[in-house]
Amino acid sequence: MLKLILLAAAVLGLAAPALAQQSRSNTSGVMRYDTNKDGAVDRDEWNAGQEARFKRLDTNSDGKLSQDELFARTPAAGNSVLPSDRQASRQSSYFQRLDTDKDGVVTLAEFMAQGERNFVRCDLDKNGRIDSAECRQALQRK
Repeated sequence: MLKLILLAAAVLGLAAPALAQQSRSNTSGVMRYDTNKDGAVDRDEWNAGQEARFKRLDTNSDGKLSQDELFARTPAAGNSVLPSDRQASRQSSYFQRLDTDKDGVVTLAEFMAQGERNFVRCDLDKNGRIDSAECRQALQRK
């Protein structure tokens, strides 16, 4: 019996960091916008979250995002201070996709348009609400 208790304690000790990580990841991603904590993000919560994100990224408060502002908080791959060539290429491609009028900056309207596309893509059941599981499923689809 003592061995069983020690084994259970060891398993829980090993699982605790994973459970804590899972709990943190559930509050990150799409669910960080669930302001009413009902387990889903509706379009109003999503839009408010996207606007707040834009404002946080717009470090010089000019109402536009440069490519540097957009990716300033993105960690570089590995232990490098600078992004890898592949990462820089992906960032550049993503920025070009956001910058629909090709003026070299991303406006709030352009940023929100991409946010809307992301919401629609995740809302698989078309009920106007998304959650982590629905978004994971949407991202796995081609």
